Amino acid sequence: MNILDVARMSVEGLGERKFRFSLNLVGILIGCAAVTGLISMTAGMRNNIYDDLAVFGATTIQVYPTANTGSSSEIFSVLDWRDLNIISKIPGVEEASPLYGNRAVKYTVRGETYINSMVGITDAYFRIHSTDAEVAEGRALTRTDTVACMIGADIAQPEKDGEPILRVGDRLKVRRTVGGVEKELNLVVVGVAEKQGLFSSSIDTLIIVPLHTYQQFFGISGWYDAIEVKVESTGRVAEVAQEIQEKLENVGVFTADMAMTQVNQILGTINAVLGGIAGISLLVAGVGIINTMTVSVLERTREIGTMKAIGAKSLDVLMLFISEAVVTGVLGGALGAVAGFGLSHIIAGYVGVSSAPSADLGALIVGFAVVTCVVSGLYPAWRASNLNPVEALRRE
Repeated sequence: MNILDVARMSVEGLGERKFRFSLNLVGILIGCAAVTGLISMTAGMRNNIYDDLAVFGATTIQVYPTANTGSSSEIFSVLDWRDLNIISKIPGVEEASPLYGNRAVKYTVRGETYINSMVGITDAYFRIHSTDAEVAEGRALTRTDTVACMIGADIAQPEKDGEPILRVGDRLKVRRTVGGVEKELNLVVVGVAEKQGLFSSSIDTLIIVPLHTYQQFFGISGWYDAIEVKVESTGRVAEVAQEIQEKLENVGVFTADMAMTQVNQILGTINAVLGGIAGISLLVAGVGIINTMTVSVLERTREIGTMKAIGAKSLDVLMLFISEAVVTGVLGGALGAVAGFGLSHIIAGYVGVSSAPSADLGALIVGFAVVTCVVSGLYPAWRASNLNPVEALRRE
């Protein structure tokens, strides 16, 4: 019996047992759709994060104070103008800028009260984060600004499909209790930043004011929350980061490479967990295939006996059942991959991220489904191929 005859008979056999074939197909389809959808979503999430981290800048280093273990009176060290001066003189440093960040303020617009973080920066920030601080409307802050502010896209337009509530030229009064006293600061919106993204350390939800204005409002002087550093080239980032830590005590550094390493570790764990869950679905489908094909062997005892009686070999019978498993795997895997891609696209659009379907992933899923079906069908196929034709015909 040639391969074409085996393939034709396997397709005819599956057609005669449509209901059981459909059950096997649905089991494989669900498992493959789960695997495909989860992997596509995770890959899309990784791409989103990488794009947003790229906004941070491959040549950018953030320097921040860490715990001062050598002093019993201070919990954390501080960064001051001396540290800024030392960093600025390190070979390879192109720009260094102090900043204050993440102190919440209240403001009321059109009768609604909002709470968001306000940060204080110098004009050097915009040279360091040339992509992060792209202006959608108006202009960026300058050295001479005092009561001006730049706002993130989500502050200008809090609702995705709503109308902007703040535009360039509008006045914004922020409030905050400082040292037990309720303080107010009147600002003029001079710019709205381009929307950055979901995962980045973006300025979407920030109110940005000049450094000296921030200092006066919060009563801060002589120290900074962090220092942003721009390095001449990506090849010198690690070298400059190490020298910063050597020259300054009790400071930490954060770079895009460090962030990506952490992201890979987290997403690797997520992939493993979700892959295990999806793998269980395929295992259940495999058990169903074993059960269905075993029952099929029992039902087709007479057919198998007749085939052997007219000259079919054990290998022909084995290949017949294996080919049925292959057909189930190919169809189930292909339909599952398509369903998984579609499902991931729908869910990604709903939660506001993206999916990353690919032909390679689809081929991998189909191959995995075929292997699962063949492995599941090996025992029933072997059992069918070893039936004695006389005993098979007598049993009927």
